[in-house]
Amino acid sequence: MNRIILFIISVSFSVHAFGQGTAADYVRAESVRSRYSNTVFNAPASFHWIKNQHKFWYLNTERTGSVFYLVDADKKSKAPAFDHARLAKNLSALLHKNIKATALPFRSIQFSDDLKSIIFQADSAKIKAELSSGKCSVIQVIDQTKKQYPYWGNHFDEKGNAPVKSPDSLWTAFIRDSNAFIRNRKTSEEVQLSYEGNGGHHYSSYMQWSPDSKKLMAYKVIPGEIRMIHFIESSPSDQLQPKLQSREYLKPGDALPQRHPQLFLIDERKHVPIAHDQFAHQYGLEGIQWNADSRAFTFEYNERGHQRYQVFQVQAPSGEVSILVDESSKTFIDYSGKRYRYDLKNGKELIWASERDGWNHLYLYSTETGKVINQITKGSWVVRSVVQVDEQKRTIIFEASGLDADQDPYQSHYCVIKFDGSGFRRLTHTNADHNVSFSDDFKYFVDQQSRPDLAPVVKLYNTGTDMEEMTLQQADIADLVRAGWTAPEVFSAKGRDGTTDIWGVVIRPSTFDPTKKYPVIEMVYAGPQSFYVPKSFNSTYFSLHALAELGFVVVQVDGMGTSWRSKAFHDVCYKNLKDAGFEDRIGWIKALAQKYSYLDINNVGIYGGSAGGQNAASAVMLHADFYDAAVASCGSHDNRVDKIWWNEQWMGYPVGPEYAASSNVVNAPKLNGKLLLIVGELDDNVDPASTLQVADALIKAKKDFELVVVPGMGHSGGGEFGERKRRDFFVRHLLHVEPPAWTQSYPDKKP
Repeated sequence: MNRIILFIISVSFSVHAFGQGTAADYVRAESVRSRYSNTVFNAPASFHWIKNQHKFWYLNTERTGSVFYLVDADKKSKAPAFDHARLAKNLSALLHKNIKATALPFRSIQFSDDLKSIIFQADSAKIKAELSSGKCSVIQVIDQTKKQYPYWGNHFDEKGNAPVKSPDSLWTAFIRDSNAFIRNRKTSEEVQLSYEGNGGHHYSSYMQWSPDSKKLMAYKVIPGEIRMIHFIESSPSDQLQPKLQSREYLKPGDALPQRHPQLFLIDERKHVPIAHDQFAHQYGLEGIQWNADSRAFTFEYNERGHQRYQVFQVQAPSGEVSILVDESSKTFIDYSGKRYRYDLKNGKELIWASERDGWNHLYLYSTETGKVINQITKGSWVVRSVVQVDEQKRTIIFEASGLDADQDPYQSHYCVIKFDGSGFRRLTHTNADHNVSFSDDFKYFVDQQSRPDLAPVVKLYNTGTDMEEMTLQQADIADLVRAGWTAPEVFSAKGRDGTTDIWGVVIRPSTFDPTKKYPVIEMVYAGPQSFYVPKSFNSTYFSLHALAELGFVVVQVDGMGTSWRSKAFHDVCYKNLKDAGFEDRIGWIKALAQKYSYLDINNVGIYGGSAGGQNAASAVMLHADFYDAAVASCGSHDNRVDKIWWNEQWMGYPVGPEYAASSNVVNAPKLNGKLLLIVGELDDNVDPASTLQVADALIKAKKDFELVVVPGMGHSGGGEFGERKRRDFFVRHLLHVEPPAWTQSYPDKKP
């Protein structure tokens, strides 16, 4: 017995001897933010072109302070945008405080058209500065009251629009008693256009006049369901007793409003009913707009279940309905991430994005026939966004990913192509992620090039020739490196199919010693709406660097089921969110361990929030043979309990057995690892009941776990308290040592 005790003590001591999970490690982890902040110079974040000029300004952080620069692209010149010392002196006098030229109290400016003055905000004042003299004057006092933004889950108020004036100013359209009316603005004559509207099937106040003022589009609405979720605010700041809060919150399967467009001919006082049988099963009916020649209006129909997305055209005056675009999928159409439509001014064509050939590409459509004229872009890569459509030159500037077989397929590049698919030309070429800003006329662009392991360089290019005009900045990270920062390693390994490359990053502690063993912690978020591993340089990935400081190697990976690769890559998530790319993630970590023997993949942790919280918890339920410990924050653990739009997009409609199969509530009895659940009591993004139902299921299954409910907290990882609990949890269960007291770990911040 004594020998067993001595053995345990010696093991514990040997781990501490490695210096992992000690108070010193905690202090160093807590200091990551202060050590790494303000240590990167000459890496401006954004560039601001001046309207109708080939000039732009940017704010640069230098060793001596911050400087605003003005660049003239035509002259290839760069100089301070104004006399910083003179402006600081005059601003100090105006605001009655000492302001340094190297630390001006604003980060954004607006030039006058003649470039002789700038406007900026300092304190609560909007100030104008004359650049010739540096004289400053207050032109407006800013209301500092915090703006109240509407809650994202509130239903759209169809009755909330003001009366709509016709383009010729003769008529005003409005709603009365659930029906559509018009009023003559000269004579005050009122005409009732519809009669069948009622409380359960009313007309919307969001009506649209045709450009010629002779037709009016209005639509009837069958209201949907209004579901509420409720919270108890346990510790309000203004009273002792708790408060009840409520929010609107639609969930999968709930009834949605249905819109039925109608056409009214003003001169004839005629109602032309529009047959709605072709769009009778709506998730949404959006984007109603008239053609410029008033001959028709169009709208987009998103069928419930997201397997069909169509663009309809309604002819005026006949009311005849035709289909311009008919997009369908056996899985889902990524309407929330990849939908793109551009109507050409000629009224005869439109540009449309589709994944129909397995990759997200652009197509040119005829609006007269509803047929594809030609595919514009094609290849085993994706169009990420459209930057500019030049109708005269019939060219498109767009952002793309996956163009280069020897590069990370998520890196952004920019290209030009003609409407007919010819003339494809790259604007960016280097092995980096490209953050680009174009001049108003698209003659020039600024390109900030970087990778997680490559410090940024900023260059100016000519769009017509894609030739470099000048180098503006080269980042200086010497101080960052001296502070102990090391760049993440970009690593790729084959996915579950043995052919697809899976990409991720690796972060090591500043005290890294390859002779030691390091448990692995994965930060996970497998939401299908995008990808999440960083592709550009970022010195401030504080949470991952801080966690690594405790004695871990921290990784982040994008597995199958996430977006912006092929359609097949994305489709893995369909009705299968529990998959979360785990086969790819696990394979990737194992491949990393084959390369680096210091990785201890017998001790692997995982954490995430929101969809990542769902992923983290499921890791120790469905993949506990690999993952040993998980922290799940604000998790969307059961897709039947979470918000409607996100979950129906990937899990489909109607709510089928696949929802239960992906539920951490249902899978709770399979828990076979250590689990910490964190939730804010006021989370109105993911219903907190989702976490508590997992806890309930675990209790009923007699499973041990930890639960932290943070008073007053919304959708988050639990704030500072949650971060401390997360660190302690991994130190305890992966390093197998007891964490030091918080008074030792955070000596300057008493909990």
